[in-house]
Amino acid sequence: MKTIIDLEKFPIDQLDRSSGKELVSRCKRDLLSDGMFNLEGFLLPDAIRQTVSEVKPILESDSFLHERSHNIYFKKSIAELDENHPALTLQLTSNRTICADQFRDSVLIKLYEYPAFAEFLARVMDKEKLYTMADPLARVNVMAYSNGQALNWHFDRSEFTTTLLLQSPDLGGEFEYRTALRNDNDPNYDGVAKLLNNQDPYKKRLKLTAGTLNVFKGKNTAHRVTPVIGEKERIITVFSYYQQPGVMFSEQERVGFYGRAA
Repeated sequence: MKTIIDLEKFPIDQLDRSSGKELVSRCKRDLLSDGMFNLEGFLLPDAIRQTVSEVKPILESDSFLHERSHNIYFKKSIAELDENHPALTLQLTSNRTICADQFRDSVLIKLYEYPAFAEFLARVMDKEKLYTMADPLARVNVMAYSNGQALNWHFDRSEFTTTLLLQSPDLGGEFEYRTALRNDNDPNYDGVAKLLNNQDPYKKRLKLTAGTLNVFKGKNTAHRVTPVIGEKERIITVFSYYQQPGVMFSEQERVGFYGRAA
């Protein structure tokens, strides 16, 4: 892993030593205050170049165009809301996606299956253990956003999301988020409507650099990626971990996200 991760700066392989404990503590503090933490330079420059060279040809020749109009909840309706409520405003998400079975021997799969990586995430998130996903398609995905494409406002189904930026565009493609916009007891529909109408003063924008590990609590933190501008794509990886082994997507989910069931 020494040729993939900057283990001197981010000693995820030494979590029981003082340096590893300090890293976990720092990430926990950021997670508590901002709903996320970022480790800039987590992936080493040579590993970034190798990874981009591995996935870019596949993105260009054999990716799935994932494009859909949706509201922030990815639901057709919300029982408590009138269908014209501004919290249900429709937006367009568009990107190209490739799946883990298309780059089995890549740097990304080696990182994903590295036990110390899952252990590090588990300690930061105060989980007893995290497991890699059994689903051969969904376990690791790479998404590319070309000129005009964007990931629009949404909440995640999972408690936290783990991403690694491989290539940033020249313009646009910025990560916007609103920490703790809702909670398990208050859906805050009016607050959601204000965010979608660009009236939320607590919305933040983050410009990530290639090689940055970004972990955030997306279940209650609304987030999006602004439209990419220009010829250089935004390329990002999403790693999926769960608290139980053997997790699989349904056939319907795989077809919806990837255009195929297997």
